Amino acid sequence: MNKGDLVNEVAKVVCTKKEAQAAVNCVFSIITKALKKKDSVTLIGFGTFKVAQRNARKGRNPQTGQEMTIKAKKVPKFVPGKALKDAVG
Repeated sequence: MNKGDLVNEVAKVVCTKKEAQAAVNCVFSIITKALKKKDSVTLIGFGTFKVAQRNARKGRNPQTGQEMTIKAKKVPKFVPGKALKDAVG
């Protein structure tokens, strides 16, 4: 499922596809803003979106084989909730 498919499914519940597009974009925007502020977003029964710190590490350039340092950075992370885990499998 991609974003367009998600909008189509939401459009089945709300009046128009335009409203569904706005709702999906709004949810994504709110989650993004919260993660930028390093807040987590917890949706009970679904999961938690949060920011994780990835430490610096050594890696290799696949073309040359030369060893290099990969910088530390913050990455978004999703941790599924129990209800979602149970529903999937």
